[in-house]
Amino acid sequence: MHTRNRNVELNEAAIRRIDVSDMRERLLRFPEQIEEAIEIGQKSSPSLDLSNVSSIVITGLGGSAIGGDLLRSYLADEVSIPIVVNRHYFLPQFVSKRNLVIVSSYSGNTEETIAAHRDALKRGAHVLCISSNGATEKIARQHKNALIKIPGGFPPRAALGYSFFPILVTLIRNGLIRGRRRDLHETVGLLKKKALLYGKLASASNDALSIARVLKGRLPVIYSTTEHLDSVNLRWRTQLAENAKVLAYGNVLPEMNHNELVGWKVLKKLMKEIAVVILRDAGEHPRVRVRLDLTKKIVAKYSPHIIEVKSGGATLLARMFSLIYLGDWVSYYLAVLNGVDPTPVKVIDYLKSELAKV
Repeated sequence: MHTRNRNVELNEAAIRRIDVSDMRERLLRFPEQIEEAIEIGQKSSPSLDLSNVSSIVITGLGGSAIGGDLLRSYLADEVSIPIVVNRHYFLPQFVSKRNLVIVSSYSGNTEETIAAHRDALKRGAHVLCISSNGATEKIARQHKNALIKIPGGFPPRAALGYSFFPILVTLIRNGLIRGRRRDLHETVGLLKKKALLYGKLASASNDALSIARVLKGRLPVIYSTTEHLDSVNLRWRTQLAENAKVLAYGNVLPEMNHNELVGWKVLKKLMKEIAVVILRDAGEHPRVRVRLDLTKKIVAKYSPHIIEVKSGGATLLARMFSLIYLGDWVSYYLAVLNGVDPTPVKVIDYLKSELAKV
């Protein structure tokens, strides 16, 4: 870090007063959620005919879609068919009987996802649904679609374990990818250790709290490599928006080196109030690693707030989720420092209520 932490009063009483809906407890129990999600996948993963499937399309929005993004990034080096994430009322034109469409809606009532689900049925695609309830489950049962039912009662962004791991286990059990026992075991074990660390306010090594203090009152910009971390980058930005209620931006390398880097020039006063978080991973392409180091030096001329965080763990799954979990905790602590309850998303609720009138 190239900046000192701000001294902000934060204690257990403040957390209880601000975190009315107890997002902290959901974060602390996230490793257990992953264990439960793996078990759900093992017990209820349906048999799928993937012999003639040319691609997988995961359709969803918000917290229900990020699991698809992570799956795409995680399996990029192994799966032999494309994985595409769709965030719209309709599916890409190429979708047909030769595609598997995974309909992901945590609540089951996301209108865009329901429309895309019906589109998949019209096109005769193979359909797998994952949901806790609602119209998605109803339509799935009506049309005898494969269905993975997950527990309800969570904000979708706090149910990432349920939206990611049952699908991963289903693809393993259907022979599309190899087994992941070691990866799953390491991921759960690592996050359990991190939960003990990030949950302690008094810990001098609580990186999540330290980073949140640097981000307070500043505009976060997240940079990372494209390979495997593009979806982790997105997760950081969306969590900062939904939990901490702040705008956050980001980009990936090497693409950012061919355009956005030039933008670090004119708005000098604004750039001093930007806090840059660089996500690093042991699996970085050697040339991109050099690019990241050089980019950091260039950006540091304009912003004194540069934070570099490294993934932990040996397996790719553990490394990705170590960064995801850190970002979730950063967004949580930033919410508390901002004096806002991280759970409610009132403006989204308002938007949905207005859409329902049309």
